[in-house]
Amino acid sequence: MPQLFTPFTLRGITLKNRIVVSPMCQYSSHDGFINDWHLVHLGSRAVGGAGLIITEATAVNPEGRISPNDLGIWKDEHVEGLKRVTDFIHSQGSVAGIQLAHAGRKASKTAPWEVDRLITPAEGGWKTVAPSPIQFAATYDTPEALTTEGINNVIADFKAATVRALAAGFKVIELHGAHGYLINEFLSPLSNTRTDEYGGSFENRTRLLKQIIAAVRSVWPEHYPLLLRISASDWTEGGWTIEDSIKLAQELKSNGVDLIDCSSGGISATAKIPAGPNYQVPFADAVRNRGNIPTGAVGIITEAKQAEEILTSGKADLIVMARELLRDPYFPMHAAKELDFNMQWPVQYERAKRK
Repeated sequence: MPQLFTPFTLRGITLKNRIVVSPMCQYSSHDGFINDWHLVHLGSRAVGGAGLIITEATAVNPEGRISPNDLGIWKDEHVEGLKRVTDFIHSQGSVAGIQLAHAGRKASKTAPWEVDRLITPAEGGWKTVAPSPIQFAATYDTPEALTTEGINNVIADFKAATVRALAAGFKVIELHGAHGYLINEFLSPLSNTRTDEYGGSFENRTRLLKQIIAAVRSVWPEHYPLLLRISASDWTEGGWTIEDSIKLAQELKSNGVDLIDCSSGGISATAKIPAGPNYQVPFADAVRNRGNIPTGAVGIITEAKQAEEILTSGKADLIVMARELLRDPYFPMHAAKELDFNMQWPVQYERAKRK
């Protein structure tokens, strides 16, 4: 049996296979509400057979959105629409997960297919926040440094979002600690120059993340998994490194995190990242085998045999796919055929199956 199609259990949740739909922002919401686009987008990947389907970065407060068109979970009214999507995902035998996020200094921007610019408060944008008042790049806002009160409010927002995620039917939460957004900004010394208890040492820079984890875990059921996406390296001298990621993984395993989704980059606009097939897999490998925690591998994974090799060689536990699943929502079906695995299809599609 191909490893790609073996079940995988985290706490009380078992995924039917190792294929995960990575969070991919759709920039298609109004006031944070999910809509028919998201239902079809996420639902088609469930029909296609992925084991775990994670929503796009979902903002825990309005200022945590990357753009005004981002998905949100900062008010109770968001729950009903999200529940419609999770119900459909679960009806297909997949598991619904949600990525809780705050964009920090990379917020209040246009959607990627529009002219890249900052959206001003007069246009419906907002003032951004970060650990320190350091601008990401010329087209971004110079953020305000969060006060201790502001940090406490962010932690409370993650906790409240978790309660809503549970009400909406999600069974997995992933915290977004990567790609230069707020949690990542606190972790990296490139963006965090604070001199209080949230800056300076490794212990201080990881404090916010650990407090968010504790707050989330206090209201998230014990039998449901908590995942964390990190940027395992800033790809920039003086920044966060893979050694930092391994140390963090060793500490978080006992703090309630069940798997680390290993991406990289996003904190520096000038980082040189050598992208190519499997280019981030070594991060998942190192965190898994030196940090002693399950990991998800990402980064230009596009073929069934490629994914299978990552798993069988012990480099990761899950394959987290993005663009390939945009190109082909039915990748799991095609991968099963290539790996000679008789995967169950939806009964509505059985007539098209070639065994």
